[in-house]
Amino acid sequence: MAKYQEDECSLNMEAITVIGQNLNCIKLLLSKISDKNTGYKDFMIYGDRLMTILAEEALAIIPSVAPQDIVTPTGIFEGLEDTRTKQLCAVSIIRAGDTLLEAFRKLEPGIRIGKILIQRDEESEDKHPIFYYKKLPSDIADCFVLLVDPMLGTAGSCMCAMDCLVEHGVDPKNVLFVNLLSCKYGLQKLQAKFPDLKVITFNIDGYLNDDKYLVPGIGDFGDRYYGTNH
Repeated sequence: MAKYQEDECSLNMEAITVIGQNLNCIKLLLSKISDKNTGYKDFMIYGDRLMTILAEEALAIIPSVAPQDIVTPTGIFEGLEDTRTKQLCAVSIIRAGDTLLEAFRKLEPGIRIGKILIQRDEESEDKHPIFYYKKLPSDIADCFVLLVDPMLGTAGSCMCAMDCLVEHGVDPKNVLFVNLLSCKYGLQKLQAKFPDLKVITFNIDGYLNDDKYLVPGIGDFGDRYYGTNH
């Protein structure tokens, strides 16, 4: 079986934030959604909990967040402060991306929303992405964009979405790609085309199988979350 592995070039890990590798709460939730026997109701519950954690962490590493001494009732806490001047806009890659989009809407009521419909051609050998639809705020070029999609495999959908954002004036350095699981192959392709793009993820899997799914991965996130994998 062919393995779509990374090439010899290394990843720029300064642009990638991998969170929770030593946190049991995240490892346990990832284990729940990774288990092939987890039904779609439980998959949704555990997935939502994970995406809330991921969204919280993403909001804490946007460029406007910086170290700040916080005065407590009894002393000084070395904390963080968000001094953002740009509007935030969360853009989902439909359909699976909508699940992560909801986590941001709950944490940031009133956040601007954009949607891009991209689906991979399952009949093609390379499973290349096909662009269908977009709806973005008119001032998205002035926003800091949180591009959301649970999985990064070949990076085809993400790069297609990034092309759409760039066409609308968004600077890749003002984008944070937020996902649950990535792989080295897709990250390298993404960094080769958009070196200024930042990524946050829970884990970087080793490779893709012949069907371009992450290994070990979790299968098709959208199908398992929405119960359409019967």
